[in-house]
Amino acid sequence: MDITLIKTFVEVANTGSFVAASDRLFVTQSAVSLRIQRLEDSLGHPLFTRSKAGAVLTPSGAQFERYALNLLKLWEEARQQISIPEGFDRALSIGAHYSLWPRLGFPWIDAMQATMPELSIHAELGMANRITRFLVEGIVQAALVYTPQLRPGLIVEPALNDELILVASYAGATLDDKKDYVAVDWGPEFTHALTISLPHLTDSGRSMALGSLATEYIINRRASAYLPARSVRRYLDRGILHRVANAPRFPYPSWVVWRDDLDDDLLALARSTLKTIVKATEQEQKNVVAEIEHMRDFEPYLPGVITDE
Repeated sequence: MDITLIKTFVEVANTGSFVAASDRLFVTQSAVSLRIQRLEDSLGHPLFTRSKAGAVLTPSGAQFERYALNLLKLWEEARQQISIPEGFDRALSIGAHYSLWPRLGFPWIDAMQATMPELSIHAELGMANRITRFLVEGIVQAALVYTPQLRPGLIVEPALNDELILVASYAGATLDDKKDYVAVDWGPEFTHALTISLPHLTDSGRSMALGSLATEYIINRRASAYLPARSVRRYLDRGILHRVANAPRFPYPSWVVWRDDLDDDLLALARSTLKTIVKATEQEQKNVVAEIEHMRDFEPYLPGVITDE
């Protein structure tokens, strides 16, 4: 059976939409429809009830879903086992959001391989939707994300609490400089907190999907944005970026997501090494925030934000 058909079925089942599935799979909607039709013809049963509202699993589709997930898991296990390079006898694939690789992902790889030298590690990059799809399909067995998605077969645990601070490329920036503000997609929780605390910044005419993209953008022009405290420290130290006076800071947690069928020994290794890295990073982050606090004026209490009280 064509594994592409199985992956397409799982994506439609997860999104409830042929259109959304086509976007995530980077194919046309007609290609998704054709794949599902081929799969239905092979099984002899309709798998989805189609309507303008989307696609809902039929009883046969719901029954097939668990087999589809198992087929993907077996396929990925076979593919990864065959591709283990010479000199290694174990393999693990992990994924992470772009900005989580330098702080957590790379040290995590180092720590796991230092403890288990025979472990081959493959790394994947992506936003939450892509990484979640990789987890569901078994392409990765663990991942670091900012906005985890709860799916059957996945376990979500806290990883690291970051903090978002408002910085600008010029000294003397204030909260009233709305025209300079660049919105960054830090997720619905941040957007909600920003709406409560600084509603005039929620209708910015410029927005970006990645914090790293926004950082490169604002340091080369007159602009401001909310960015992770730890990642902008070096720019603050060098005077390239400046803390906006009296701007509230917002919590921004990251999460680790595991497949629930990850081998027990690999899970124990991954958990213990990540815990050690997170502990060290949290201490470093406390130091960073403490240093940044000396750069700013007193922040009044605002609902939904971090204060020093």
